[in-house]
Amino acid sequence: MADLKTAQEMLAEAVAARGAEDPEIASVKRVLKLLDKTAKSNRTYGSTNPVAQKFSQQLFEELTAHLSTYSKLTFLVQRSELLCKEFVVYQAEKDGGSESIAFKLYADGIRELVLHQGLTQEDLAFFLDSLWGGLDPTKDDDDIVTRIWSRNLSTLSIVTAEEVAKASVVGDGFIRLDGGMSLSDSTLRELLDRERAKKGRAVRGTETSEGGTSTSQKNRFQSGLVGYEVTEEELAALAKEIEAESKQDNIMYILDMLTVILASEKSPALLTRLFSLWGDIVESLLREGKWTVLENVLGVLHETDSVRPDLSEEHKQQLASLFNGLGRGERVKAIETYLNRTPDANIEGLSTILLLMKADAVPALSSLLASLASPVHQAIVSEVLVVLAKDQPDPLLKGLSDRRPAYVRNLLSILIKLNNPKFVEPVEKLIRYPDAQIRKEAVRAIGLFRPSGNGTKLVPVIGDTDESVRVAALKLLMSGQYTAPFSLWSPILSGEDFTDRPMSERRAVFQAVRATCGDEAIPYWENLLTEWSWTNRKKKEELALLAAETLGKLATPAAIATLELGIKKGATPVRHACNLALSQIQKQQRGKQPSGISH
Repeated sequence: MADLKTAQEMLAEAVAARGAEDPEIASVKRVLKLLDKTAKSNRTYGSTNPVAQKFSQQLFEELTAHLSTYSKLTFLVQRSELLCKEFVVYQAEKDGGSESIAFKLYADGIRELVLHQGLTQEDLAFFLDSLWGGLDPTKDDDDIVTRIWSRNLSTLSIVTAEEVAKASVVGDGFIRLDGGMSLSDSTLRELLDRERAKKGRAVRGTETSEGGTSTSQKNRFQSGLVGYEVTEEELAALAKEIEAESKQDNIMYILDMLTVILASEKSPALLTRLFSLWGDIVESLLREGKWTVLENVLGVLHETDSVRPDLSEEHKQQLASLFNGLGRGERVKAIETYLNRTPDANIEGLSTILLLMKADAVPALSSLLASLASPVHQAIVSEVLVVLAKDQPDPLLKGLSDRRPAYVRNLLSILIKLNNPKFVEPVEKLIRYPDAQIRKEAVRAIGLFRPSGNGTKLVPVIGDTDESVRVAALKLLMSGQYTAPFSLWSPILSGEDFTDRPMSERRAVFQAVRATCGDEAIPYWENLLTEWSWTNRKKKEELALLAAETLGKLATPAAIATLELGIKKGATPVRHACNLALSQIQKQQRGKQPSGISH
């Protein structure tokens, strides 16, 4: 066994030279990091603390995953570090002293610890309590070895310094207790058992080999290790794993420790400082765009009342101020700076953070909406304002006068979703906005906020320079839900450009006039039917034909009388159109009469 350490050191050097880390070693490091954190929280705050229990659950899940893959977790114990397969997998912090798990195990005489597959949560809790003597107050003087042996768990085994010393008495150079322990695929327990078996055979007699050398002596120069090759693909995969682990963010670890303090600290002065620190953390996370981390932090703080019902009124007020101040102008400005600086930023969790703000953040969020460059970011803020501005819409209405079309379009979309009739007057002002798309959206919003009644604000839109805007207004005015005096229509109908509009649009205007004015417009149509014109004759005749068609749909007594007059005084095409309109009216009237009773 003398060459056991030499062979293993050569293997370790070969692996290290190739720059690879065993995936099992990476897993062991993660487990021990969680073990250290869990042991500290259990020792300091008690195993019943909610946060400590959370760490314990995380440790159990990570440990179970490791054992299901590798069947066991083995590490050698030295004074200030733990080793697995020649690798340091845990190292005590500087000046850690008795706080170190390695020192605690070493001082109590443990040289190897093995956790086996099948370890239950109860077994893990027992081990954690055994580390610091918290299991039974009457046995505080017992060391870890005594506590573990007393339970005799099949899923947890140890090797003590005493066992190693006894196995080394014969001077075989089996192992060095300080700084030279080594281990391959065999556990120290297995090597001890093997050594004891050798000693037993030595007592029964030594078998000599052909050259006269005893078998036991020959074995001293054989390690029994089997080498293995690591392919380039495996090395590349391991390198990626190592790189990913080296980039692991430590922020959550720090926040977890602050959470432990929040859950357990008793000193009022320290709690006051802690809440001030949380405020700084919130601002820092906002500046760095770490929305999901901040969401986690705020979630923890939100549960503080249930975790710490003993908080003083002063600390409760500090906590409330932290949430109430989330939407302060400088904090929203920090969000704006980050998003505009990072257009492709990860936005997961951003909506949640904004929704946690109070209604008094609406002015700041409105400014944020106006200043954001990315439509994706604008959409997130718009959705939040739909919720927060429901009872505080004034900043949105004020923003309608802004000269930035994209911002005004976003505000209009929010107001349309809020659907409050009180918004109609501010929105009506937008029918003169320079951007045609906004004018069109404003017309649509007016129809939503005021679906019937006075249409006087819509009639001037029929003179808009953009056809899509005019059509949007005509659809509302043709619905029969609005009224408007003919005096508003007259400038449009008599305008020089009216006869140049498409036939479909002129027909729609006449139908809108019929729907909003009724008989009030008959003198205008009568004049079209009876007027004889020698200039621009064709276009005026087209208007006369449209007038006959419109009067036929109006179908009032005054409309019928006007059509009859058109038959007498109109030109031939006009008389034909009037006759057709009257026929349509008579057909409709006959269809409405009740059926006669046959005798």
